[in-house]
Amino acid sequence: MNTDGIHFARLGLHPCLSVKSVVQKILLLVVVVGVHAAEPAFPFAEATIEELQTQMAAGKLTARDLTQAYLDRIAQIDKAGPKLNAVIELNPDALTHAAMLDADRKAGRVHGPLHGIPILLKDNLDTADRMQTTAGSLALVGQKPPRDAFMVARLRDAGAVILGKTNMTEWANYRGNNSSSGWSARGGQTRNPYVLDRSPSGSSSGSAVAVAANLCVAAIGTETIGSIVSPSSACGIVGVKPTVGLVSRAGIIPIAASNDTAGPMTRTVRDAALVLAAIAGSDVRDAATQTMPDGLAAALAAPLPPHALRGARIGVVRGPFGYHARLETVVHQLVTALRSAGAEVIDPVSIAALGKLGSSPSTVLSYEFKDGLDRYLGDPGRVTPIKSLAGAIAFNEAHRTEELTRFGQELFVNAQARGPLTDEAYREARATGHRLTRTEGIDAVMAAHQLDALVMLTRGAATPLDPLHGESSSGGSATLAAVAGYPSVTVPAAQVFGLPIGLSFVGRAWSEARLLALAADFEARTKARREPGFLPTLTLP
Repeated sequence: MNTDGIHFARLGLHPCLSVKSVVQKILLLVVVVGVHAAEPAFPFAEATIEELQTQMAAGKLTARDLTQAYLDRIAQIDKAGPKLNAVIELNPDALTHAAMLDADRKAGRVHGPLHGIPILLKDNLDTADRMQTTAGSLALVGQKPPRDAFMVARLRDAGAVILGKTNMTEWANYRGNNSSSGWSARGGQTRNPYVLDRSPSGSSSGSAVAVAANLCVAAIGTETIGSIVSPSSACGIVGVKPTVGLVSRAGIIPIAASNDTAGPMTRTVRDAALVLAAIAGSDVRDAATQTMPDGLAAALAAPLPPHALRGARIGVVRGPFGYHARLETVVHQLVTALRSAGAEVIDPVSIAALGKLGSSPSTVLSYEFKDGLDRYLGDPGRVTPIKSLAGAIAFNEAHRTEELTRFGQELFVNAQARGPLTDEAYREARATGHRLTRTEGIDAVMAAHQLDALVMLTRGAATPLDPLHGESSSGGSATLAAVAGYPSVTVPAAQVFGLPIGLSFVGRAWSEARLLALAADFEARTKARREPGFLPTLTLP
């Protein structure tokens, strides 16, 4: 047994690194630990859902005390201290609801695994309570949804405590070019908890940061192309983008029905599975949910089988994704870890469609955004300051100083110019995207190699925040699963100069249970997640 390798692994170091590299990394770790130690101690740091349930079941913890602890943590870390700015609004009724759930537990009415668990929601999910739903835009301040989003109602039924709303890239990063991830006119700039001047990625920025920094037990994000998995990777957490139709989109401010889905963002794969099981379900207001296989939600809630990678066939997709060449070493190490776990790894597998999508994804988004947003805002029961995409454009023009200083609204304007979904340009773009990513993409390569999953780096390391020019790209692999509408699970896999890197497990439609099992085995073997250190900036060697 190589004991030196074990000690290195505990520090997040590879045993084959040079002495100089080891010293540099240890110095960085010392800095990170020193900064982190200066923050107030938090008794529930890295606590899992099942650990908290055990304490509550034993009478050692109440939902109200747990909720208060997270509210205090938000005050100390999010609003003061490093000022992460992940939470855009707190639920004024959170403590009251937590106390009611404590009464239910005392009376023997436990609603399920999420009973009493504080969860934050992205600010594009409708809540029919005293909170707002604005997508970070000043144009929607004062909106009163007629009802909870279907998945929010599922969370309430499951006994979750809705702690508040998280900041996000305004309009889910579909307003204009050169945007700043994590910035909204209403909420300001959310910061990456690992290095504060680095991007948290978007658009579910606040949800990712809140989970990473232990401001909640779990959070909900939404994704069109990368908005769950990318910030999850950049912030060192687990993120699940489900198959389109597993989670209802009713009551969620939309971008594109072909791609849109909500999903869990957590610190462990098991927690993600429990939250996903709670929010999955058939909804008459979302036709896509009618095709969900029977029993899938129950399968998600079941214990994850151990050693899932043993004997699994895994295909490695290396790109083209635009990563820095430095990350090839990371991929090599992760492939080695998969093989050590007993997986049969086919490296690489090629998906020719990756270079052929062209403008089809952007065309689909542009058409579907106008159609979906007009439907959402036009709901007769919805009390909202604006009633259409045209109204949002006009509002932004009238409030340029507050809304358009950092970036514009070119995407809004282009979408407004689109015709109906019967246009041939839209129908052809949608069919092309599905053919290349499904039939000739994921389905074809998985069948050809008899694969259980595809794996790929989720994105590169977080880039510096740049309010002037917008966020620069470090590469990303989210488009493949997003355009297909297929599931993707990202899990912490490595760190580069103290910045997290995630590995995505991608599969066919409705394969969430299998992907989560594989990701959980990888997570257990690598233990790659590290708590953030709130460094003000990153000094590279």
